[in-house]
Parts: sequence; C-alpha cells; structure tokens
Amino acid sequence: MKKIILVGSILLIAVMSTACINKWAVQDLNNKAKIYADKGDYAQAIERLKSSIDLDPSIFETHYNLAVVYTQAEDYINAVEEYKKVLEMQPDNPDSYYSLATAENNLAVDMANGKSKMRADGSLYSPKPEDIDYSEKPEITEEEKAFIDELYSSAILNYQKYLELKPDAEDKTEVETLIQRISDSQNHIPTDEE
Repeated sequence: MKKIILVGSILLIAVMSTACINKWAVQDLNNKAKIYADKGDYAQAIERLKSSIDLDPSIFETHYNLAVVYTQAEDYINAVEEYKKVLEMQPDNPDSYYSLATAENNLAVDMANGKSKMRADGSLYSPKPEDIDYSEKPEITEEEKAFIDELYSSAILNYQKYLELKPDAEDKTEVETLIQRISDSQNHIPTDEE
C-alpha cells in the first residue's frame, strides 16, 4: 500500500511539475514573440507563438496574439483563420469581432488588388511580390469575386457584432463609417464588363 501511495505521489508531483514548466515555457515564448513583433520581425514572432500553441493550445491570449501578428505582417489569410479560432474560444469578445472584420476587409482588398489569390481547390495563397504586376489590372476569377463579396459581407456582420457587444464603444461612429465604406466597396466589386 505504501508503494502505491509513493508511486501515486511521484506521478502527481511529475504532472504538476510538467504543468508548471509548460506554463513557464508558454509565457517565455509569448514574451519573446512580443519582443520580435515590436521589432517588426514577424516571422520570428509567429514561430514563437506557434510553438507556444503547440505546448498549450487552450490559451486564448496566445491565439489572439498570433492573429494580431499575422495582421501586422499583412498576412490576412492566416489572420482571418486565427481570429476564427479565437472566436471559437471566446465568442463574446467584442475586440475579436472587430479584429476579424478588419482582417476580412483587408483580405478582400488584397484579393481585389491581386495580392492574394484563390487556387482551383478554393485554398488561398499570396503570390510573391515580384510576381504581381501592379501596372495592370489584376485578373480576378468569378470564384474570387464571390469570395471577396463573402469577405465584405462577413466583415460587415462582424463589425455589427462588435457594436452589438460593445454598444457604448468610443469608436462607434468610426465603425459605422467603416461598415458604410465596406458596403460601398462590396457594391463595386469589378465585373468582367469593367
């Protein structure tokens, strides 16, 4: 009986030690990511945050910070996906809706400008900057046009959800103006005739 208690105690101590070490490692990775992001080294910041998520995928702040760094790096494809994960974790967080709406709007603009494209299978990618000819109007497929429209619609809904969850937001007028601008952009998605 004493051996069972001793083994159980050792296992409990090992589990608790591992949990403490993981929390410390996650915090250390998050701190390093912030330092890299503040310096503009987004690739290193993203690496640290992904490693942190590998250690503990349940921490909301790590996912939110990863989404923010993707946004800072203008990688709106990954930012949108990460903000969606953030909202799954905390569906009543108004700032997450605002941030997702901003990333969706920016991704729609990038797609309209040819900075993000859609493959035949529907997945998104960003062409290398040197492969984009800014002197010509980008060719946008019908699927891309439909997706741009979906992004604009989703951005509007997410800004509205932000205002619903935060009715006294200091930036309410600015957000309402953004919603109107996005609506105007949505009504001017290029067609084949233009």
